[in-house]
Amino acid sequence: MNRARRSNDWGFPRWRGYEAGREAAQIRLCDRAGCNEPGNCPAPKSPNNPDRWYFCQQHAAEYNSGWDYFAGLDAEEAASRERSEQQTNGGYRESAYYGWAGSGDGTRSRDELKALEVLGLDPDADFDAVRKAWRTKAKAVHPDVRPNDAEAAKAFMGLQAAYEVLRVAEEQRSWKGAGV
Repeated sequence: MNRARRSNDWGFPRWRGYEAGREAAQIRLCDRAGCNEPGNCPAPKSPNNPDRWYFCQQHAAEYNSGWDYFAGLDAEEAASRERSEQQTNGGYRESAYYGWAGSGDGTRSRDELKALEVLGLDPDADFDAVRKAWRTKAKAVHPDVRPNDAEAAKAFMGLQAAYEVLRVAEEQRSWKGAGV
């Protein structure tokens, strides 16, 4: 009597051996001429066209740096497309409320993120860290400390502007938190 043998993987295919698949894996190469990296980042060939290039990460970033997503659309079409896409990412914004999201969760504006970058802080830095970083950097380039230095004055003005953006944003957050 010939019985079927039971396998030892208890229904978990990952526990099986590697004997079953010995053929070579198909890897799509980057569409950039001369690049031999895997092309796993799709990029549109032209606006509103389903055809895609497949680049490696470095070449996809280079290609997308000058890409205008709204090219060829009038103002009304661009606004409707932006509205529809904002609608689809609402769940991520909502998750920020529950503390699921980290930095870049949509709670800070682009200007705030640029200001934090000027101060050399992480996107999720609190206002005490902002104040501390502003004071230490402003002391180094203050016009009273470095008189007749145009670059120091320019750096000080940039720090002042960054601090002001973050201060106003913090005040607005505290007003919203207080229910005002």
